[in-house]
Amino acid sequence: MGQHLIPPLNFGLVEDRLYRSGQPNELNFPFLEKLGLKTVVFLAPEEPNQRFLNFVDDQDIRFFHLGYNTSANAWDPISEEVVLESLELMLDPHNYPLIVMCNLGRHRTGTVVGCLRKLQRWNLTSIFEEYRRYAGPKVRILSEQFIELFDTDLIRVPLNHPKWL
Repeated sequence: MGQHLIPPLNFGLVEDRLYRSGQPNELNFPFLEKLGLKTVVFLAPEEPNQRFLNFVDDQDIRFFHLGYNTSANAWDPISEEVVLESLELMLDPHNYPLIVMCNLGRHRTGTVVGCLRKLQRWNLTSIFEEYRRYAGPKVRILSEQFIELFDTDLIRVPLNHPKWL
């Protein structure tokens, strides 16, 4: 019988070979294997699940835990420093296929993706619609405000950037 492929919570395609999600569990590993991931950008302040770290190690995936140096309070908004570091990784095609994630794939991930959309010159209505689709009823006004006020001039766009930018 064929193996079931189950995506992680709040999984989505952001751009070609760029994905977003919540932290996966063992049921999601076969799905993630199919993506051929090269890089994981983990935004949650908590330590990731050990089984997930073992999976990343077994698959020879580079793992960047950017949320560790932020507040351990899950309600605190993501820092500008973490967003800039995340975007730098996301704008380097050598890191692809890449997935950006936090615990539930809602707020921290949504903020980083929202800032990427702003860099892509999406209008705010479309950015917020995408953010709210993943946040569900748990929308955080501070996350939306962060995206709205985010200064895209702080981002160094590399010469060799993804084609979709």
